[in-house]
Amino acid sequence: MNESPDPLLDLLHLLDLEQIERDIFRGESRSALVPRVFGGQVAAQALVAAGRTVPADRGAHSLHSYFLRAGDPGAPIVYTVDRIRDGKSFTTRRVVAVQHGQPIFHLSASFQTYEEGMEHQAPMPAAPDPETLPTAAELLPRYADRFSDPGVVDRLIEARQAVDLRYVDEPPFGTVGEPREPRSQVWFRTNGKLADDPLLHVCMATYVSDMTLLDSVLLAHGRGGWAVGDVVGASLDHAMWFHRPFRADEWLLYDQESPSASGGRGLGQARIYTADGSLAITVIQEGVVRIPRG
Repeated sequence: MNESPDPLLDLLHLLDLEQIERDIFRGESRSALVPRVFGGQVAAQALVAAGRTVPADRGAHSLHSYFLRAGDPGAPIVYTVDRIRDGKSFTTRRVVAVQHGQPIFHLSASFQTYEEGMEHQAPMPAAPDPETLPTAAELLPRYADRFSDPGVVDRLIEARQAVDLRYVDEPPFGTVGEPREPRSQVWFRTNGKLADDPLLHVCMATYVSDMTLLDSVLLAHGRGGWAVGDVVGASLDHAMWFHRPFRADEWLLYDQESPSASGGRGLGQARIYTADGSLAITVIQEGVVRIPRG
């Protein structure tokens, strides 16, 4: 397994885009478990690009995005930002990610100055203390026999070196062939402290949000996932609303469910809570989820 001396620093470098013109940025690519760029990487980098054109006193409050083409992990990605609107309270940006002359991803993001307002939220669901749950390095080797490729476990662990992600219940590849309620919970935080930059924490949560959201779709049908090989698919769109302040280097509960799957697509929706019960983020994603043709 190729272990970096500082995986979190590598991830931060990945999200630190190079500015090549006033509203044009370039990011590196990185391969994922499948032979394309990880969707969470592209979404996070696009949000970084948008955020760098917005005044620091305006925090991201929502994003809406579409994955258009598979990203090439061997080529850089160019992000072009359109300054759609700069209002008194809200700022809107549109970002197009391009590789090989073609758009691969489209993002619209909105930012807002802080203001007081009405307050209520859905209560945090019950979940065990994350410190009592196994780490990826402890959990994943238990399922080595579920994967046809013996290198999958090492690649899964490597993909989680920068982020400590812990399953509350068995992951999809742990209960293959056993349909379950389409709900899933994970705790996550970065493996190290982050700077006190709200945009960085929002972008880091965006990166992680694409890791497990469609798990609940798989659970409903007893499927193990892309690494097992009993489904094929990809993210189609991804939306997030950032409600309250949070830190991505402190434990966050990702409570996920799938209300529907049809037409070769599966829908995941989730809420992300801080450890003290504050509802920080709402996430919705739809993806292609197909059973491979024999």
